[in-house]
Amino acid sequence: MNVKYIFTGEKKMFFGVELSQIKAVKDFGDVKAGDIGGYIEKINNLDMSGNAWVSDNARVSDNARVSGNALVSGNALVSGDARVSGNSLVFWISKCGSSMRTTTVYADSKINWRVNCGCFTGSIEEFEKSIDETHGDNNHGMAYRAMVCYIKSWIDIYGDSNK
Repeated sequence: MNVKYIFTGEKKMFFGVELSQIKAVKDFGDVKAGDIGGYIEKINNLDMSGNAWVSDNARVSDNARVSGNALVSGNALVSGDARVSGNSLVFWISKCGSSMRTTTVYADSKINWRVNCGCFTGSIEEFEKSIDETHGDNNHGMAYRAMVCYIKSWIDIYGDSNK
C-alpha cells in the first residue's frame, strides 16, 4: 500500500469516540509532506490513494469515508455511513444555535444530505422536525430555521457538484 499519512499520536475524544490526528508523509494535491491534518477514527475513514484529505479540526468517524479529491476541513464533522468523494463539497456553519457549535452538511448516499449539528445527525427534514420539537418559536428556533433556509439555498446552488 502506498502510504500518504500516518497518525501523529495526538488523540481527541469526541462523543465517546477516540479520534487520532493525521500527518502527511508525502506530497499530494495541495498537501505537503509534514502537514498536520485533522482527526479520523480509523484508517478506513481516509483513502490512501488520490488527493483526499482531512485538515484543520475536521473529524471523520464511524463508517464514513473520504476519498478521491475530497477535502474535509475547518470544524466539519463527517460520520455515520457518509461518503465524501470525487470533488465533493462539505459545507459548515459555525457559532449558530443554542450550543454555538459547528453544523456540517454533506452528501450522504442513504439520506441524500446529512446534517450534523451538536448531538443531532440526520436528514434536513429530520433536523427541521428536531428544531420545532426542541426550540419551537424561540430565538434559537428562529436562528436554526434561518440556517436551514441558507443550507437549502447552498444545496440549490452547489449541490449538483456533490453528486
